[in-house]
Amino acid sequence: MRTLTTHFLAPAAAGPLLVSGTAPVSGRRTAACVFSGHQDGLPAVVGSALFGSGRSGTSYDGQPAPDVPGPQDCRAVRLPGHLAPFARQVEIRPATSDLPLAGGDRAELPGWIRFADGRALDAGAVVTLTDVLPPALYAVRRSPRPVPSAELTVHFTDALDEGVGDGWTLVRIRTDRAGAGWAVDDSAVWAADGRLPALGRQSRVVRGERP
Repeated sequence: MRTLTTHFLAPAAAGPLLVSGTAPVSGRRTAACVFSGHQDGLPAVVGSALFGSGRSGTSYDGQPAPDVPGPQDCRAVRLPGHLAPFARQVEIRPATSDLPLAGGDRAELPGWIRFADGRALDAGAVVTLTDVLPPALYAVRRSPRPVPSAELTVHFTDALDEGVGDGWTLVRIRTDRAGAGWAVDDSAVWAADGRLPALGRQSRVVRGERP
């Protein structure tokens, strides 16, 4: 898989999600498929996936891992369960002084993350990591507000082809622009050895503060 794009049409409740899709349509070098997910008969997600085999070519890395302390030198933080339920399944250690709801001056959250169950860092795990941190806007706010994802696109790199094992990953999410009730978040996932297996970009809806 090279790219996965998902549009979120409605919140998914606890319970089965019925997913169906087209058989991959192939070109000379790539194949693509379209999928949809329904819950209780109502559409919840639609999306597409792009596939392509690896081949020799020019290698370039324009986004090296930031120079931050290692996970052993960072203190774990526990996110409120009602704000980020999935965070219970991972360990998060902020890698800088940028923290959620700390009222900082930049919308960026970098942190070391590993899964509590020690799962391998395959494509599914990497997709989760691109969206496991709180919305980057939380870094400049002091009170929470709903900022749900409306669309998420994840681009996989050749580092994932080679395998990145398990354990700690360094994840950074940031917002470069927000306005008119929308925000664009960019995320990057680095393996512990500094390789970059995936980049993510998502559109978020910025809702009003909770009453």
